[in-house]
Amino acid sequence: MKSLAVGVASLMLASPATALTVDLTTSIKDTAGTIAYGLVKYYHGNTTGGIPGLLPGPYFWWEAGGMFGHLIDYWYYTGDATYNDITLQAMMHQINAPTGDYLPRNQSNAMGNDDQGFWAMTSMMAAEAAFPNPPSDTPQWLAGAQAVFNEYVVRWQEENGLCGGGLRWQVYSTLSGYDYKNSIANGCFFNIAARLARFTKNETYAEWATKIYEWESGIGLIDNETYAVYDGKYIFENNQTCGKIQLVQFSYNAGIWLAGTAAMYDATKKDIWETRVNGLLNYTQGMFLSQDGGHLWEPPCEQTSKGCDQNQVSFKGYIIRFLAYTAKTAPWTADTVSKIIAQAAKDAVASCIGPADAKYMGPDGTACGFTWLKGATYDGLAGVGPQMNALAAVFYNLQKSTKPPATSDDRGTSKGNPNAGSTMAQPMPEPRPIVTADRAGAALVTLLITAGIVGSSWFLMADVLD
Repeated sequence: MKSLAVGVASLMLASPATALTVDLTTSIKDTAGTIAYGLVKYYHGNTTGGIPGLLPGPYFWWEAGGMFGHLIDYWYYTGDATYNDITLQAMMHQINAPTGDYLPRNQSNAMGNDDQGFWAMTSMMAAEAAFPNPPSDTPQWLAGAQAVFNEYVVRWQEENGLCGGGLRWQVYSTLSGYDYKNSIANGCFFNIAARLARFTKNETYAEWATKIYEWESGIGLIDNETYAVYDGKYIFENNQTCGKIQLVQFSYNAGIWLAGTAAMYDATKKDIWETRVNGLLNYTQGMFLSQDGGHLWEPPCEQTSKGCDQNQVSFKGYIIRFLAYTAKTAPWTADTVSKIIAQAAKDAVASCIGPADAKYMGPDGTACGFTWLKGATYDGLAGVGPQMNALAAVFYNLQKSTKPPATSDDRGTSKGNPNAGSTMAQPMPEPRPIVTADRAGAALVTLLITAGIVGSSWFLMADVLD
């Protein structure tokens, strides 16, 4: 605890906006540490009464998975293990042991394939970073990603060719959005399959990655000429058809497909994947970098009157993460990516000048805003998403000193289970087994109820006797 207290005290001395020099390692690490500290102040899952792995409202479950992914890579790039323990605890609490498929029973009322996928990608990140492994008698990081992959395969096959295949947005047929097949759900499938192919050298994963990409591009969700990535298509059960393409374009959709193609290039060294990497990277630059200065932004919502919602304000952090992954697995892109991320870091820290208040419990003057289009301006939109965006923008500048993601034959230690997961398309979470503590608690409740009944009866009798 002494070292943490000293670290926090030093973090409070400098605002990210004044501390960062993007070509100086110590400056990057110190600034990232300040932002990470402010980010983790939003999390209470490691405190008494908290639930490990969950952020408080209004944040959704998937975003917590995204946050722990950032914290894993924060450790991998900086070497700062301050948050490893809470990350390990959170991941193991949400992995849904013993199945190990990131389908916890308390999230089934809003479980999307993309929600499950973000936790699975974080599990894959842990395997690729050689993050400290869980106890050997619990599900492992690599096995967690394989479990979700296997369940995706079952759901795809259950479609029986509707829309030519593809995953639906939601896992369960009772949920709103089950009639939508979108790029983020299928992007999670593709990204995980591609990275499993790279990590394990198992050809089955590569075959599925190819199949998913060809489906996505075949129905027009990736434009084969411009490489634009569109959001999705509604499906109509009554006549077994797909609707029109929903043309909205979000940065994390582009990023998740870009990183997957880079993983497939690294796994196969095939020209087709190099072409796709280049196409998606060029599209990303043209669509999500402003023409004046190359600032990352979210075109569908950032400059609209409505603004970006709770989910959308976190997308820039993911596109940065996926760009960094691309630079490490498709090395010819490194110079281009480094320039994008360096500019993003400068823009992000310029917004990290907000006060400590009801929306931000970190050190005063270190709250990060959302928009990076207005120079040294804090827009007041502090939250988990903007803080994650800024954290990613800073520490991913340590590209040159960081090794590529590990594989099973290069530094990877996580144990796999190719048969992990459920064989059901819509597995409903099973009730938690009753344990001794539950029985004791039930006995105590029964005793209290009995005592209450006896007590009430006594007072009633006393009234009658009076």
